Amino acid sequence: MTDWKQRPEGGGRFAIWLIRSIARYGGRAVARLCLYPITAYFTLVRAPERRASIEYLTRVLGRPAGLRDGARHVYTFASTILDRVFLLGGRIDAFDVALHGLDDIHAALDRGKGVLLFGSHLGSFEVLRVLARRRPEYTIRVVLDKQQSPVMTQLLDELNPEIASGVIDASQDGPSIVMAIHQACSAGAMVAMLVDRVRGDEPSLPAPFLGAEARFPTAPWLIAAALKVPVVLGFGLYRGGNRYELVFESFADGIEVPRGQRAAALSALIRRYASRLETCARSAPYNWFNFYDFWQPHPDDARAQPHAAPVLDDAAVQRRTAVGRRAAGG
Repeated sequence: MTDWKQRPEGGGRFAIWLIRSIARYGGRAVARLCLYPITAYFTLVRAPERRASIEYLTRVLGRPAGLRDGARHVYTFASTILDRVFLLGGRIDAFDVALHGLDDIHAALDRGKGVLLFGSHLGSFEVLRVLARRRPEYTIRVVLDKQQSPVMTQLLDELNPEIASGVIDASQDGPSIVMAIHQACSAGAMVAMLVDRVRGDEPSLPAPFLGAEARFPTAPWLIAAALKVPVVLGFGLYRGGNRYELVFESFADGIEVPRGQRAAALSALIRRYASRLETCARSAPYNWFNFYDFWQPHPDDARAQPHAAPVLDDAAVQRRTAVGRRAAGG
């Protein structure tokens, strides 16, 4: 697979509607029975995802992975998708969620400067709603590509219009995303975004990850450097049954990317992040939900596609941020 965005969204509107309806009227226990045919479909029919799953599992488990491992991987993914119906629908009390690092996230949010919460496609980001229940005075804004996941976007609209209305659409142009994130942080919000996937047309840098180099986007780190707000890592790990583990880790009070040492500074940040991501992936190996070739060769976007660079260039980010501050009276 040359690009994860080229893969169609699995399941379709009817499948999502069906499992949502069963979950609503039959309960979670009945709905979980539907996960077995779903697992069989994705394991047996979706060959590219199956190959990517087995390659990843071979790396993370330290042994050759087989079809049974792949099925367990898909089943874990399907379980978290089902749980979205309950988590986004306010049924948080149905889950046993262990929280770690609350002091870090509270200390960062209480400064009133806003916080960037960097997550990944490891586990469930929706379990973040537990934090909103604990501290309802906090505003949480999520950066989500609405064009890539239209079915899940529709599900969010139907289950929780309040959360949906606060989504920052990642499919818009880069400067608009930066402006929206800046405005949210200026209002003291926590802006949650997934920072482990590279789009085909955006700059990225390599870092060691599970025994080989993989590429990670540079844009989130440039945005963090421009906004000068605290960065916290968040992992919502699914532990089976109704159990989740929500982990927060303070990453930096503020990101510094010196102009003359940009490449070195970004590389160090991404390598540090990749190391933490690898540690969490090894602790919950079946929670990795990037079903594509994560280690595929990737061109150096900054050189190969210079037209894309201005969208996420650090100077452009700084200019947009400055304009936003003046508009806000800052």
